[in-house]
Amino acid sequence: MVLPRVCVVCGRALMPCEKHICLLCAEDMPRTRFAGLSHNPMAEKFNAGMSPDEYEPYAYAAALFHYSAGSGYDNITKALKYGGNLAEGRFFASMLASELVASELFSDVGAVVPVPLHWMRRWKRGYNQAGVIARVLAREMGVRCEPGLLKRRRRTASQTSLDAARRQENVRGAFIADRKVIDAMLASGVRHLLLVDDVFTTGATLLECYRAVRTLAGPELRISVATLGYAG
Repeated sequence: MVLPRVCVVCGRALMPCEKHICLLCAEDMPRTRFAGLSHNPMAEKFNAGMSPDEYEPYAYAAALFHYSAGSGYDNITKALKYGGNLAEGRFFASMLASELVASELFSDVGAVVPVPLHWMRRWKRGYNQAGVIARVLAREMGVRCEPGLLKRRRRTASQTSLDAARRQENVRGAFIADRKVIDAMLASGVRHLLLVDDVFTTGATLLECYRAVRTLAGPELRISVATLGYAG
């Protein structure tokens, strides 16, 4: 049985020329355009969460669209994260990659690193949604993807229903970086790393990943972030 092709946002049947999203919803997508702005709301929020000794160099931040629950556009990340629609995830990751490639801010990115899942959650889901996005970004930006740089050393509760303070506490110390991978990356000349996740809400998860990398990499490495959705 062949399932009908429908728009991930509105559910309307797609025309042969459309892929994953109808032309109307694609036109109306609430794009952030953050990739071309160094001091955008996402970057300001992310950098504001750092202590003074973590702040430099400034972290750039980009997201494809403004995420709002119930808008229909939230289905983009839900279909990837919970629906197993990897092809759809790759499609929208490619849209994000186009914005990053066109931006001078991200022109010197040398490696892309996905936020890791705990091995039990990855085993249950079968994949890491951040890894799906990261591999597309790395390929289209022409740089390496380093999924082994970060590991989640303890299983954490889902962040979905937690407030900002509880999100931060939930992921505190949850990630560890691999020194060998970081040393090899720095030795190869990488000076700008891109952390990737599916949605940026409070930035707590990405900030903990940032700290794990910064602790070993020192101030010579710029660490920026990119997601499909921005719900800040």
